[in-house]
Amino acid sequence: MLDHFSKILYFTIFTLSIFLVIIFNPVYASETTRYDTIPITKSFQLDKVIFDGKWSFGTEWKPSSLDTLTYDDGTNIILRTAHQDEFIYVHLDVTSDTTPARGSDNALVCIDGQNNKSKIPDTNDYCFSLSLLRNHVFTYQGGGSFGFNGNFVKISNPEGLIIISNITDQQNRYSKVTHSSYEFRIPLSIVEFSNTYGFYVSVFDSNKNKIYSWPYDVERKHLLYIPSPSHWGKLVSPDNSIKKLS
Repeated sequence: MLDHFSKILYFTIFTLSIFLVIIFNPVYASETTRYDTIPITKSFQLDKVIFDGKWSFGTEWKPSSLDTLTYDDGTNIILRTAHQDEFIYVHLDVTSDTTPARGSDNALVCIDGQNNKSKIPDTNDYCFSLSLLRNHVFTYQGGGSFGFNGNFVKISNPEGLIIISNITDQQNRYSKVTHSSYEFRIPLSIVEFSNTYGFYVSVFDSNKNKIYSWPYDVERKHLLYIPSPSHWGKLVSPDNSIKKLS
């Protein structure tokens, strides 16, 4: 039997242990929060972007939010996001894809204009896609009839949409080794003006025959399939600065 002092000591050590577990595990909580939310920066300089599919000069994409997407097999994607005037800007810099494949590698960006997390995509859900070094840009809208592709249907590209892909060169900020890169300019007029959007991105690396998604646990079954908006993350303007120009 434990004496009174031993009981007090045991209880103190046990309580302290629980306290330390809570205090020294903030990374998990932070990652859980970070897991499904990307902050988007308001910019005043992204109208100067040279749309050639790559980082063209030293400060080109610097006035934007920076998120590094990392995966267990060593794949890294630099994601930069910003909004300016009536556009959302997205840069996907796939630094680990050092075997870029023309027409086979692919990038997709999806936005839910109302962030209503619909299980079956509706008409405020849009996706924009391009294969590496191709000129054909594709826009998809929810409300389609075929579950095979996730109930999205191809529509005409909205006015003002730009998607360009390329292979990087020595101007790249993160890696001088050539790799695939994608630039997007998405008009807010099609996805509505909001300070919280549903958001999903994916990159297909044909050399690895793998699709890499954010949020991380969202499965894109094949290249023709777009996951349900109910599983997308969030793109959030912290200062509520996404507004329609008067």
